[in-house]
Amino acid sequence: MVETSFYIATGITVFLSLLLLMEVIFMQTSREIQRLHGAVSGSRPDQRQLGQREIFEERLSKFVTSIRSTFGFLASDKLRQRLAMAGLRDPAIPDLFFLAQCLMPLAGAFGGSFVPHNTIFWTCTLAIVGYMTPDVWLTEKVRHRKQRIVRSMPDTIDLLVICVDAGLGLDQALLRVGEEIILSHPDIHEELSRVHLEQSAGRPRLETWQNLAQRTQIPELAAFVSMLTQADRFGIPIIKALSRFADDIRLKRRQKVEEAAAK
Repeated sequence: MVETSFYIATGITVFLSLLLLMEVIFMQTSREIQRLHGAVSGSRPDQRQLGQREIFEERLSKFVTSIRSTFGFLASDKLRQRLAMAGLRDPAIPDLFFLAQCLMPLAGAFGGSFVPHNTIFWTCTLAIVGYMTPDVWLTEKVRHRKQRIVRSMPDTIDLLVICVDAGLGLDQALLRVGEEIILSHPDIHEELSRVHLEQSAGRPRLETWQNLAQRTQIPELAAFVSMLTQADRFGIPIIKALSRFADDIRLKRRQKVEEAAAK
């Protein structure tokens, strides 16, 4: 009886510790809010106070980085690209993701050890499931973000047509549209802001657009970039091209809905 209570208490402790770790890894939005709040509220940048959560994340990231550098487990470019496609661009995210991939199999194996029948089978199975869980979570996060960007494209293009028709240049129109959709469509706002930052850093316009298509890997957005590139090279009226492209996107989306309904 005592041993059973000890195992139950240990399991609960490990489970709560993993929940805390997952909260640190997957809830990254509040960190940016805290940084913005500190930058605005502080009178001087060097007097901004870091929160306990930021300090804990930085120390944890440094610890994992030291372990990875010691054993040679470096983050691959493919993983960084997938994290960027999911909207996770914090430098500490790859280290925390690696930590989750290490701890989840251990948690699964620990939980499987409590199964009274076929203990070895359940230990191995839950360890494999624990290892695959972060990858499945990242895949779903990338898929949902792509869907949100695709759904936001018709409205974004309509606003872009209005801005260009009002006399703004294409770069200024993209910047203005990004500011207007920051609340309704934050994902595409983030991508347009990144395009503007790359152009401000001195990169050519066509290169920043191509980087946008390669970074997101969304067919509709790649077609949008291709349309902008052709319009820029051949002098096609941008308003007509944008209006036609917005109609095509709505038509394709309606066809997909009808196809899904028919199935």
